[in-house]
Amino acid sequence: MTGGHKVGESEGLLYPAFIRDQGNIYKPNNKVMDSDSLNEKTHHDVHTKEIDLVNRDPKHLNDDVVKVDFEDVIAEPEGTHSFDGIWKASFTTFTVSKYWCYRLLTILVGIPLALVWGIYFAILSFIHIWVVVPCVKSYLIDIQCISRVYSICIHTFCDPFFEAMGKVFSSIRVAMNKQV
Repeated sequence: MTGGHKVGESEGLLYPAFIRDQGNIYKPNNKVMDSDSLNEKTHHDVHTKEIDLVNRDPKHLNDDVVKVDFEDVIAEPEGTHSFDGIWKASFTTFTVSKYWCYRLLTILVGIPLALVWGIYFAILSFIHIWVVVPCVKSYLIDIQCISRVYSICIHTFCDPFFEAMGKVFSSIRVAMNKQV
């Protein structure tokens, strides 16, 4: 018995209780197995994150664009049906050719396009970080000086004018009489 469990006892789980109690050797959850990793600095490489091979569109970018099945393209209305064998063969031909053509195109063009898009977004990020943001910051610093001069001019010339106009029109009284 180890940790209150027999080593061979599976309890309907994939690993025996001993392995579950001790943790994964790569990601241990106890201090005995984790003593070496406390002395090492953890290095996390952002370029090698895990990708999901099942759900390849987790942000649903292509939900409304490329979901094209046989039924979306080819349909026979009532009263105009081909032979059942032809219909099944057409379905199979469409589905298999779309599948393998897509795979062939990704083999031939996928990696080069990934390289092109990677370079494009790297350039876009570089321009944003090293050109756009400094230009905007410089503009904001420059415009701050102009805004102070503008504010002084408005307070000097417009404020007295509008105060005088307010005093002139404040003495006007409007009276409405309703005659029946």
